[in-house]
Amino acid sequence: MASFSCNCSTITILSLLALSSFMIASAADLNQDFDITWGDGRAKILNNGELLTLSLDKASGSGFQSKKEYLYGKIDMQLKLVAGNSAGTVTAYYLSSKGSNWDEIDFEFLGNLSGDPYILHTNVFSRGKGNREQQFYLWFDPTADFHTYSILWNPQRIVFSVDGTPIREFKNLESVGVPFPKNQPMRIYSSLWNADDWATRGGLVKTDWTQAPFTASYRNFNANACTISSGTSSCSSNTASSSTNASWFSQELDSTSQDRLKWVQSNYMIYNYCTDSKRFPQGFPLECKSA
Repeated sequence: MASFSCNCSTITILSLLALSSFMIASAADLNQDFDITWGDGRAKILNNGELLTLSLDKASGSGFQSKKEYLYGKIDMQLKLVAGNSAGTVTAYYLSSKGSNWDEIDFEFLGNLSGDPYILHTNVFSRGKGNREQQFYLWFDPTADFHTYSILWNPQRIVFSVDGTPIREFKNLESVGVPFPKNQPMRIYSSLWNADDWATRGGLVKTDWTQAPFTASYRNFNANACTISSGTSSCSSNTASSSTNASWFSQELDSTSQDRLKWVQSNYMIYNYCTDSKRFPQGFPLECKSA
C-alpha cells in the first residue's frame, strides 16, 4: 500500500512514474507489443499494426508472444475466432512464465462443428500445478465480430472477463495453503493449432482440412500492467497504488460484478473442476473448499 507520510511532490512524482509505465505497456501498434514466433508466414501483423492474424493449415499452425514480461496487470485483447467448421482447432491466449514450476493463466477456445457453440476453457497454474479447469459456452457468436477477453491479475485475485463481464475469479488463498501466481513474470502467448485428438467431443470430431486455412484475428490490445526488465519492475506497490490509472492493482468484484459472475456461472458454465466428485474422490482441492 502507498505511504502518505511523504510530501505531496513525492507523491506526484510517483504517480507520474506509474502512469508513464502503464502507458508504455499499452502501445497501440501491435508491432511494438508482440513478436511472431512460429508459423512460417502464417501469422501476420497488418494495417500498420492495428490487426494481427493467426492461421492454421494441415502443415502448421502459428503463434506470437509479447515482447514484455508482466508481473500483475489488467490485460485486454479483442479476438474474432475461427468461423464455420472449426472442429479440432484450438485458439489459445494466455499468460505464462517459464521453468518446471511455471505459473499460467489460460483462455483456450475449443472449436466445434458449424452451428455448435465454441467452448471457452480456462485454467490457472501455480508453481507448475494446474488441473483447475472451468469451461463455458458464450452468450454470443464469437466468430461474427470481435469481443474483448480480459485478465485482471493483482495480488489478491485473478479475474477472467468477457466484454467486461466476469466469468471466473481465482482468489489468492495462500493463507490456506494454495499457491498463487505472484513472483514469476509472465509473457502473453497466443497460438492457433490443431488439437483434433482431444479438442472437440473428446477427439471424436476431427479437423476438416478442406475448410483450411483457419484464421483467428486480434486487435485493440491494452495492458495496464507492471512490466519486468532485467529483474526490475516498472512499478512498485507504492507507485501502483498511488496512480488512479492503476486501480486494477487493488480491484475486486463489486456487488454488480458478483451478480454478473453468478449469472454467467449459472447459465453458461458447462464444467467446473470444483464440482467433479468423480475426478476428486478423495476430496476437492483446497481452493474449492474455501471459495
